Amino acid sequence: MKLARPEVFHPRIVLAGCPALPEGDGDDAGLVGALRTRGLHARWLSWDDPATLEADVVILRAAWDYTERLTEFLAWTRRVPRLLNSPDVVAWNTDKRYLADLAVAGVPTVRSAFFAPGETVAIPAAEVAGEIVVKPAVGAGSVGAMRFRDADAAHAHAVALQADGRTALVQPYDARVADGETALVFLRGEPSHAFTKGPMLPEPGQGPTLDPSGTYAEERLQLADPDDELWEVGHAALAAAAAHLGIRATDLLYARVDVLGGPDAPALLELELVEPSLGWRQLDEPARERQQRRFALAVESALDELGLGPLAKGPFSQRRP
Repeated sequence: MKLARPEVFHPRIVLAGCPALPEGDGDDAGLVGALRTRGLHARWLSWDDPATLEADVVILRAAWDYTERLTEFLAWTRRVPRLLNSPDVVAWNTDKRYLADLAVAGVPTVRSAFFAPGETVAIPAAEVAGEIVVKPAVGAGSVGAMRFRDADAAHAHAVALQADGRTALVQPYDARVADGETALVFLRGEPSHAFTKGPMLPEPGQGPTLDPSGTYAEERLQLADPDDELWEVGHAALAAAAAHLGIRATDLLYARVDVLGGPDAPALLELELVEPSLGWRQLDEPARERQQRRFALAVESALDELGLGPLAKGPFSQRRP
């Protein structure tokens, strides 16, 4: 790579994908250019590429196979010199038992029950009368998630997950999923944009349709303009997560908060702090360029706090926000 000003310190930034998607799924295609516009030079690598350990900063973007290699992945997050979001955030957020922490903190959350291997699976009585969703507590892209009308079948899937060494997560199927989830995107703790995700789980007893890489379920996405009540759930989730982890919400380079329902009774479905799709392709070109510039500015701010910014190393370039 030829640098415009080789005498100026340029931190080595890696956007981390996975072996099946070493440069992501295409949604983040504009990020390298947005970072370069700010004088920040980044490249894509699979997270397990040894060259990631030589980077100054690694930004997780499409490490979607971590669920099958969790121990290896979490060990890698501790070896990388600097990781965004941080290893402590990743370790907490890769296991959906974080939902229990957020519920205790008062965040309106979809009711969830967890059954680790060896524990007796008991489908809550409230779920027996309706449809049930069973998924692995450590999972991404809806892989392993299934919807059931029959409690015995749901129980069997949970037991099968346990037999595979996984903790099973049991939730009621919320009919509002038919209207889609609202994905709220935050950058450094501040709202950026939002989009809706159509229902991904098919009819009961069937698994989701995966993309050709096999790493995530195919989604139907479109731009959204959520009511303030949904954004309030997003802010509450970030505040609760930050308090639990002993950090500030602004320490999170990015976050995606998936919410069900409208302004009357929104509920948190997931808080994504590890490798969420940020839905850039749902924005029109001017909005996408504007918000990806905000992403680059957020990275620049994080670099300053990590000691890699102008105060520590000299200016990246002569520029103004």
